[in-house]
Amino acid sequence: MRPPPWDWTSRAAPSLHDFEALADAAFRGLPEHFRLGCEGLIIRVQDFPDEEILDEFDASSEFELLGLFRGLGLAQSQGVQTGQFPNMVYLFRRPILDVWAEGEETLGDLIRHVLVHEIGHHFGLSDADMERIEREAE
Repeated sequence: MRPPPWDWTSRAAPSLHDFEALADAAFRGLPEHFRLGCEGLIIRVQDFPDEEILDEFDASSEFELLGLFRGLGLAQSQGVQTGQFPNMVYLFRRPILDVWAEGEETLGDLIRHVLVHEIGHHFGLSDADMERIEREAE
């Protein structure tokens, strides 16, 4: 017999693998025109940002950053150059879970929000554009 859906006594926080699956589902739910511009973009899930990232952003806590875009946005890019690292979006599982636990948003919606925001940096989108993309998502 399965416990009722509100019974959290046997549930654990989503693992990195679970989180990757949630991020993949969120990405697949984004509008096609948005996803098509993401060719070659790598989405990576980590528990926390590393020390280098924390230092770069002068973060006072490892919980301060939910995500990060690394690379050359489409506006700055002139095609792939030899030796250039691929564009990457990082999602930081533990800080996202912390925000989720304190809020009213579903975990899937929060992951989609962070994903759209970080990919938005890749495209050079405004906040209004990112909000529109989120509304268009499935």
